[in-house]
Amino acid sequence: MLRPLQPVLVRVCLFLKRYTLVTCFAKHTFKTFIPLSAAASFCFSRSFNDSSLEVHSEEQEVIIAVGSNVGDRLHNFDEALQQMKKSGIQITRHGCLYETEPAYVTDQPRFLNSAVRGVTKLQPHELLKVLKKIERDMGRTVGIRYGPRPIDLDILFYGNHTVNTDILTIPHERIQERPFVMAPLVDLLGTDIDDYTIKLENLFSKRSGGLFETWEKLGGESLIEKDGMERVVPIANQLRNFSSKTSIMGILNVTPDSFSDGGKYLSTQSAVSQVQLMLSEGADIIDLGAQSTRPKASKLSAEEELDRLIPVLEAVKNMPEMEGKLLSVDTFYSLVAAEAVSKGAHLVNDVSSGQLDSSMHSVVATLKVPYIAMHMRGDPSTMQNSENLEYDDVCKEVAHELYTRVFDAELSGIPAWRIIIDPGIGFSKNTEQNLDILMGLPIIRSEIARRNFAVSHAPLLIGPSRKRFLGEVCARPAAAERDPATIAAVTTGVLGGANIVRVHNVKYNRDAVKLCDAMMDRKGSYPCQGKR
Repeated sequence: MLRPLQPVLVRVCLFLKRYTLVTCFAKHTFKTFIPLSAAASFCFSRSFNDSSLEVHSEEQEVIIAVGSNVGDRLHNFDEALQQMKKSGIQITRHGCLYETEPAYVTDQPRFLNSAVRGVTKLQPHELLKVLKKIERDMGRTVGIRYGPRPIDLDILFYGNHTVNTDILTIPHERIQERPFVMAPLVDLLGTDIDDYTIKLENLFSKRSGGLFETWEKLGGESLIEKDGMERVVPIANQLRNFSSKTSIMGILNVTPDSFSDGGKYLSTQSAVSQVQLMLSEGADIIDLGAQSTRPKASKLSAEEELDRLIPVLEAVKNMPEMEGKLLSVDTFYSLVAAEAVSKGAHLVNDVSSGQLDSSMHSVVATLKVPYIAMHMRGDPSTMQNSENLEYDDVCKEVAHELYTRVFDAELSGIPAWRIIIDPGIGFSKNTEQNLDILMGLPIIRSEIARRNFAVSHAPLLIGPSRKRFLGEVCARPAAAERDPATIAAVTTGVLGGANIVRVHNVKYNRDAVKLCDAMMDRKGSYPCQGKR
């Protein structure tokens, strides 16, 4: 946990004032040098006590809390974000999405809560006016304080400024007592202390302890999944908690050249039969792919991919066994993604994270479906080239490169609460690197958390099924003989924090993840823990 910042900041301010030197914080508290201009900005923040006084400057970074418990809550969120964008607020980061029990007035529906971080040229009271107009336009009326509302938009922070007027208080006066505000607020930050985090800590410490210290005092991560607070992903008109149990994604390749099952499911009937089998064996998600992404695979056009995909997708979607199940489309083309979602797909699974189609992120943002962002260098034809296999630290570099792609997706309008991350086992990695990834999933999460807690909390998918590295380790040249090794890889991944496993053989892997989930549920509560 971070040490309280206020005493350190006071000493730094005095040091700067006397010597005007660039200061480095102690290595156990901060890891980066802070430019003099940035340090000065947080030491001498401005306070406004009159609504006629405003900040005359360029863009200011803001954090806005979002809540809803009336009507279609998720639609309300999407509409509010869209209206903010149209009103001059560029959103750069999103917290996770939380479903929470109501506070203060408890006899009302459960809330969805999150927070967003962005930049705007609007002055504080102009920003307040814009947000109140959005609330009114979306149907909010004057009612019971803390009562039901279609949308609730609160300014938590505005740059490094404080505002105290009859109609506006910044920082928001009740942040520290509300876990449903603190959780998404902390999501917008990371463990690496940047200039903006320092500004927030400085502002927050004037009212209570530091931001991170206050969150830990409330209970921190231990509050999630209990006390009426769940971290959820919106999908197929439901809110899914991927941390409650591991999900099985069954693979269906309608291709002639996939490495494991190429050519087996080209007809619609054979594809439907395989889906029926996977669902009967416990698949939660069916992942349909019509383009091979094996090493050195030739690339189809989007039109050719659609010709293969759509007949099977439509047939699978209409299967009665698909009730309550999810349908994913495995594609790196935005055109295919859009058409598949229009035909009933619930998720987009992109092996390139938008690198092979510059329109992918913006298109998925408009589709408002979860997006699986996978790590890969190059494309399937080049990903195993020697230059794409060069890593100094594969887990740290995968985390950094994957976060960069996710950040681009967020800027395009895909919120963090619709992101699923995949480290890309078998894609631009050799055998040793794939093993390192499997063993290093907690490292990948922690490295992403340095930049952004929300993305580090995203559901994590792994896909080791029948891949070549398993054959190399176990001397199994035939892909169909690698199911036992797949089970071992899946077990390792789930115990390391994977939430979704993508597999060919659903039956045996279902048993493996059930056992892993049971062990994880017992972790921390078994009688022999702590005894010697």
